[in-house]
Amino acid sequence: MPRLKINFPDEFNIFRRKKNKWPEIIYPLEQKTSIKHIIESLGVPHTEIGKIIAEDNEVNFNYIPVNSQKVTLLPIIPPFDVTKPSLLRPEPLQQISFVVDVNVGKLALLLRMLGLDAEYSPKFLDKDILSFCEKRIVLSKDIGLLECKQIIFGRHVRSVYPDDQLVEIIKFFGINGPFKFFTRCLRCNKKLVPVNKKDILHRLEPKTKKYFDRFKICPQCRRIYWQGSHHEKMKIRLRKAGIDI
Repeated sequence: MPRLKINFPDEFNIFRRKKNKWPEIIYPLEQKTSIKHIIESLGVPHTEIGKIIAEDNEVNFNYIPVNSQKVTLLPIIPPFDVTKPSLLRPEPLQQISFVVDVNVGKLALLLRMLGLDAEYSPKFLDKDILSFCEKRIVLSKDIGLLECKQIIFGRHVRSVYPDDQLVEIIKFFGINGPFKFFTRCLRCNKKLVPVNKKDILHRLEPKTKKYFDRFKICPQCRRIYWQGSHHEKMKIRLRKAGIDI
């Protein structure tokens, strides 16, 4: 039977299945199939692949391997610049923006604190995420979702805790700022706009009326923001995560 020799780096150990004896396996070529299909049948979503080398040639996900070939899979090396084209991803993103899966939903809040564009809803289904993925980076722990062919840019989030996830994502994608802190609605992601205090006076608590004069409002959900004690707590949280603010 035709066979394919595949080399895996240590980076992919988190996707390892017991039957796969990495770093090198012999894969039976029972039929003609793309290297993308082969990679994902072994447990690694295509979003994690940086380069594919067949013998000495770099190939794309549509490549059909042949008998006795040696294929080496290389991970994405951070910082990953999604605005630059590559053989695997010839159509780059115009800017960094995200769509966040429910399994890492708290990460969306932290990304929005930095002013980063992060679409998220606790009601998101896979189909909702796929509707955004053409122009956004998908962040998820769902390997099955990340294997969907519609997704070009994605990241299988490794970290468990939201603050660690934030650090992971900004380092992986090389997001160094300057950040536009607290310029997005934490509830619905829209950019905040200034609002005159007199126009929202009826919605403010007595102490807020007395001690604060500058406010912003979300143009969609109408949530009001000001630099109160909650604002300082968020700044402290970001500093603890290593964000310079």
